[in-house]
Amino acid sequence: MVSLAVVIAGLTWATLFIVRRTAEERVQREIQEESQNAMKTFQVLQQGHVIALMHKADLLASLVTLRNGDPAAIEDVGRDPWQSEECDLLVLADASGRIVALHTTMDEFPMARAQEVLSHALKERNTTGWWYSGTRLYQVVLKPFYTGTPARNNLLGTVIVGRGIDPEATELRRVSSSHVVFRYGNDIVASTLSLFKQQEFATELRSGNWKEQVTLDGERFFASSVELTSGAKPVSIIVLKSYNEALAYLEKQNQLLGGLGILAVLAGGVFVFVISDRFTRPLARLVEGVQALEKGDFSYPVEAKGSDEVAHVSRAFDRMRNTLKSDESQKHQLEEQLRQAQKMEAVGRLAGGVAHDFNNLLTIIKGHGDLMLDKLQASDPLQRNANQIEKAANRAASLTRQLLAFSRMQVLEPKVLDLNALVAEMCSLLKRLVREDISFTFKAGESLGRVKADPGQIEQVIMNLTVNACDAMPTGGKLVVETRNVCVDEALAKTRPPLLPGDYIRLTVEDSGHGMDAATKERIFEPFFTTKELGKGTGLGLATVYGVVKQSGGCIWVESEPGKGTRFEVYLPVVQEAEEGASPEAARKNGTHHSGAVLIVEDEEAVRELAAEFMKSAGYKVLTASDGVEALAVAKRSGPIRVLVTDIVMPNMRGPELAKLLKASRKDLKIIYMSGYLEFNKGDGEFLEGSYFLQKPFSRDSLVSKVDEALKQKRVPGGAVQQLV
Repeated sequence: MVSLAVVIAGLTWATLFIVRRTAEERVQREIQEESQNAMKTFQVLQQGHVIALMHKADLLASLVTLRNGDPAAIEDVGRDPWQSEECDLLVLADASGRIVALHTTMDEFPMARAQEVLSHALKERNTTGWWYSGTRLYQVVLKPFYTGTPARNNLLGTVIVGRGIDPEATELRRVSSSHVVFRYGNDIVASTLSLFKQQEFATELRSGNWKEQVTLDGERFFASSVELTSGAKPVSIIVLKSYNEALAYLEKQNQLLGGLGILAVLAGGVFVFVISDRFTRPLARLVEGVQALEKGDFSYPVEAKGSDEVAHVSRAFDRMRNTLKSDESQKHQLEEQLRQAQKMEAVGRLAGGVAHDFNNLLTIIKGHGDLMLDKLQASDPLQRNANQIEKAANRAASLTRQLLAFSRMQVLEPKVLDLNALVAEMCSLLKRLVREDISFTFKAGESLGRVKADPGQIEQVIMNLTVNACDAMPTGGKLVVETRNVCVDEALAKTRPPLLPGDYIRLTVEDSGHGMDAATKERIFEPFFTTKELGKGTGLGLATVYGVVKQSGGCIWVESEPGKGTRFEVYLPVVQEAEEGASPEAARKNGTHHSGAVLIVEDEEAVRELAAEFMKSAGYKVLTASDGVEALAVAKRSGPIRVLVTDIVMPNMRGPELAKLLKASRKDLKIIYMSGYLEFNKGDGEFLEGSYFLQKPFSRDSLVSKVDEALKQKRVPGGAVQQLV
């Protein structure tokens, strides 16, 4: 109630203030108009005086001409009140401009001063002007006279007729209600102001700050000025119009408006009291609801009865509160998804680091196991032990590849694929994996677009999802694999973060199994997390799927509820490139001897020695170095080198830098990069085009076949980029 009363009072006084300001602005305009009218009145009077003075000057010039320029004519006219009427200053100058006679009816006009202003007027060829004697201002007219026809050579002299300005400007006081001030330079020479106001205004003018509004003795004036003459000390007239007189009537209006304002406030108070019971209480409940909402309480009751504005606001607040509650729930869900993504990223970095170091160890174990198997006879008792070492190394290498897939650091060889064709080729294998009590269906999308991915890794994704689906249906059920073109809009993208809007191919694997609860669904992509019995799962299947999809530029989404089955959706972006043909098989079995120098650069001594032994057994001449600097020295003192096999990360000099230096002096040199994961493949031109990539751990056959491939095949430009994506 108090607030509403204050609002009414404020609006009332604001209205009164606006009315007063409007009246003041109107008075301001009227004052400016009256000031301009006063200035025009003065200009009309001035023009009339000029005409009268010019008439007197003509008569005086004729008289002086008749007397042949006699100076006494000036004194005679000055003593004759009929001839000198309205003439306060009479001056006669000869043809050279020297004053020969001067007569004034008022204050004395010094001859030197008169001569100075006359010389200036003749120099400027003025016919009218304003002369200041030091005590009085004169409006003058100059009239030359001649002995005959006006010409320069018969100029007889010049007569000057002037009219003095009363220091109190009596004439102007009678015709205008405004105050008038005559200014000569910075001095006031005549004005209708009182002596005190005149002195105060003179001080204001001498300060040099011209203002349209000035205050003199507590009275406010509007000032306008017009210059009558220019020069070092110009003559100007200033018209001052008083505000106080014009605004005097506003005081009475203000009193009337004040009374009306008080009456309006009282009436508003009564009105507020009447409606407070109807509006204030619902508003108070609404405020309490807002305060409860600030504390996180979304259930505080807010009543909305009737159809008035407060009821509408209450209903709108209730809808807004429900929306905020929904948004808060989504916010918590997104925060949880972000924490899950950060956790997965941290685990991925850890897995990638472990896999990197483990690959070097597996290379040594697997390589020496291969050498042992070559040297042992089938009847040798150690043959079985060597086979077990080989199997364990292969299983460890497979485990490492899964870790790298999860951490998105494995080496991919992406190709433009028809996903329908890929899944169709796998159907025979998938049907053997699926039990007889499970109904398997493949729904191929029509006019399916193309995706760019590693076909082997996509096959692994489909295989892992299929195996998991079968394990989720121990008593049988339905399994559906479906492909479809999908255009993801903003609305769909918001429901499947971090999916972005665009065109995708959606691969769906859906089962009717036992499903998962929310806690299990949050952890299914974590490595080594499994719900299977001990010994029946490594917990890397879905982690591998997650890594492959992410590294392929896609997104995976899962929907599942206990007892309602599980639906995995894999979104792969559509590409416009043509489908690629199958690449020729480049691998060749080892068994023949080869020739040529191969430079192996590896900082891990055991890996370097093993790779050298592999190449020597294939008949190659082998050179080794522990880093890039040593490799440059070896290459400098050695003969031709056909192939450089180098690790990517080494002390002193990286493998890509070494390859560029050697390639610059050996155009035919073939480059093979070795690495256990894809941490350094940034696609920024670090790797040379036409180079090859060998992933650790490698066997003797894979190393020798890669060297054979580099020596016997010509690489298509850009091929290295495909290998190193």
